[in-house]
Amino acid sequence: MALDGLVVRALVHELACCAGGRIGKIHQPTENDIVLNIRAQGTNWRLLISASPTYPRLHLTESSYPNPQEAPMFCMLLRKHFEGAILESVEQVDSERIIRLQARQRDELGDLSVKTIVVELMGRHSNIIIVDPATGTIVDGIHHVTPAISSYRIVMPGSAYVAPPDQGKASPLAADRASFLVAADGAGARDDKSATQWLVAHYNGISPLVATEIAYRAARDQTAGASDAIAPEALWSAFDGVMADMRQHDYSPAIVATDNGKTVFSVVRLTHAAGDEQPFASVSACLESYYGDKALRDTVKQRTADLHRFLQNERSKNVKKLGKLEETLEEAKDADKYRIRGELLTASLHTLKKGDKEAVVVNYYDEDQATLAIPLDPLLTPSENAQKYFRRYNKSKTSLTAAAQQLSETHEEIRYLDTVLQQLDNAGLADIEEIRAELAEQGYVRRRAGKKDAKKQKAAKISVTRFTSSEGVAIYVGKNNTQNEYVTNRMAEANDTWLHTKDIPGSHVVIRSQSFGEPTLHEAAQLAAYFSQAKMSANVPVDYTLIRHVRKPNGAKPGYVIYDNQKTLFVTPDEQQIKTLKQETASR
Repeated sequence: MALDGLVVRALVHELACCAGGRIGKIHQPTENDIVLNIRAQGTNWRLLISASPTYPRLHLTESSYPNPQEAPMFCMLLRKHFEGAILESVEQVDSERIIRLQARQRDELGDLSVKTIVVELMGRHSNIIIVDPATGTIVDGIHHVTPAISSYRIVMPGSAYVAPPDQGKASPLAADRASFLVAADGAGARDDKSATQWLVAHYNGISPLVATEIAYRAARDQTAGASDAIAPEALWSAFDGVMADMRQHDYSPAIVATDNGKTVFSVVRLTHAAGDEQPFASVSACLESYYGDKALRDTVKQRTADLHRFLQNERSKNVKKLGKLEETLEEAKDADKYRIRGELLTASLHTLKKGDKEAVVVNYYDEDQATLAIPLDPLLTPSENAQKYFRRYNKSKTSLTAAAQQLSETHEEIRYLDTVLQQLDNAGLADIEEIRAELAEQGYVRRRAGKKDAKKQKAAKISVTRFTSSEGVAIYVGKNNTQNEYVTNRMAEANDTWLHTKDIPGSHVVIRSQSFGEPTLHEAAQLAAYFSQAKMSANVPVDYTLIRHVRKPNGAKPGYVIYDNQKTLFVTPDEQQIKTLKQETASR
């Protein structure tokens, strides 16, 4: 990736549409992310600001983010100073990855109040800071920096705002030919590697990706017959061509596959990349496509790490239990052997005495009436030895019944755990608490302090994902067991079509129509396969039947159903095809 100063410049230019708009609702879906709703020029915009150490970014978004019931303190401060405020300006600091959003509003006393949100997109040092421009002091930051962390600057309420350290680089947009040629010649920028390194080290806001592109263009466009070394004049020509586009705000946002198989994004046309290019109409759309799934999966993974560990441990315990139960069943199959020995000893008591270590008797259960040697405990009487074999027989019979029942329950437990693990892999931010609440209700984990009780949790609003097929038919997908049960048992009607991967943990999918064609059925099957444990497989079997043939057995775990009258089709999940379907959140 290359979130450099040039991308930030393109973003700031794009965000001019928000200038003069009124900031509406503000929420903080995660510890690193802020979402501002802005009404400007008759349009509602949603601005995502992320200080994630892994995926820092700022762009307009069309995605929906959950609004936590209890807002963090930083979010409350943002609401106090910016909700209802007019966004006066969005500016980039020099060519740095720093953006200032300045807004004004009337405070509680009716006085005009101006505050600034400083967004620093600096990798693991990224931050979102509220600054009072009148005093230059920090109101608060989404990440605090104490003297123990940094000796250069402090990010704490009441501290003076100090910008990140200046790297002493020149502005690429202000470069002139004469100074460029002198500096390039003095630095010895004569090949792709040295030219790339010099551009990154000398100019502010240029990433290695863009520097590589400039060096590539310079080498490509040199006069025919020139040496392999890059002439300073050729390097200037390529550099000036890129900067001319930046000055004129002529951007080419795209995601491109590189030679080593990685994907990168840039607002500069990457002619050196040999892979496929996916262009976008806006920088925000490009960043959302590039970061969206990665950032979401990373956040979900962090929030569900404890559940993943717990469920994996529980699954391992049940797999071990399964092995022991199968051993018990194998041993219990010999139960009749102990009954026969007891009966043969009882019939031969008159021939035995205490102290015998073995009894050789005629086995009248055998067709050939062969003799059978039965081991005895010499400390027991013959009668007590016979009773000992009868007790072993009864114990084996009992354990056979109990083990068979436990075996079935353990298989069901593993199936349930596999289902929840699959749901965690496909979960969105809004789905995590529903899964956690379900596990608490089932007795797997403790309910977190301050959370709703089970009855209130059930009464809470349930949101499911609704896709629209290419034929305009609504397809509903449950992402966890709470949603699955709602979609299948409460929302769907008797003649709606229900789909699920065959014998594979996955989502319940419902086509809410009695009239649809093969395209809709195939797309619904694609969704069932994609939101399942077989997401990365080919030729995934998907069963489909009418809702009236689907039912939940009494006492079954959440999300478990049985069905009949099904048909099966085979599909290979295609993420690109699924992304073409219109998607929205539907609440009951």
